[in-house]
Parts: sequence; C-alpha cells; structure tokens
Amino acid sequence: MIEIGLRLKRERLNQNISQADLSREAGIARKTLTNLETGEGCSMGTLLGVLRALGRLENLDAFLPDPGPSPIQLAKLQGKERQRASGPREAIVKEEAKEGWKWGDEE
Repeated sequence: MIEIGLRLKRERLNQNISQADLSREAGIARKTLTNLETGEGCSMGTLLGVLRALGRLENLDAFLPDPGPSPIQLAKLQGKERQRASGPREAIVKEEAKEGWKWGDEE
C-alpha cells in the first residue's frame, strides 16, 4: 500500500494537481487522499475514483489483464466448435433451379 500511495502521489504531482483538487474530483475527503498517499489504506472504490480522476484508470488493464477462458472452459467448448465448413446451400439450390432438371431428363 505504501508503494501504491507513493506512485499516486508522484502522478498527482507530475500532473500539478493539489490534494484538494484531486480529492474534490475523485469525490473523497482530502484526509482520505492523504491516507491513501501515505499507505494507510483505502477501499477499492476510493482507489478507482482517484485513478479515474488522474486519468489513469486504463492502467489497471496492464496490472490485471483479462485472463480469457480457462483451460477447462476451452475443453468444454472444444466439442461445440465447428469442425468443417458447409457450402452456401441456398446458392446451390437456386443455381439448380435456374438450370432446370438435368439428371434423368431422358423422357
């Protein structure tokens, strides 16, 4: 928590934003922001609010990327995946209708 607080403080200072302005933008008390910056802890909502106010919410994707489906989920889906392509059936039927009946047309 101390490292996260220090990084948030550095980012706030790099953007030249005062604690009062950032806390107002994040919708939290200035004391809460001070506690966060000194590593005393905060709720997840507070952290997300501060990241959003700093314009850094998208950085969570780098920290915790989407894991995608698990190997078990992939195995369950395996049997349901398409194994081969089927041709455009409507096009074949329409083409045969245009040409007329060919096979067995001896009569």
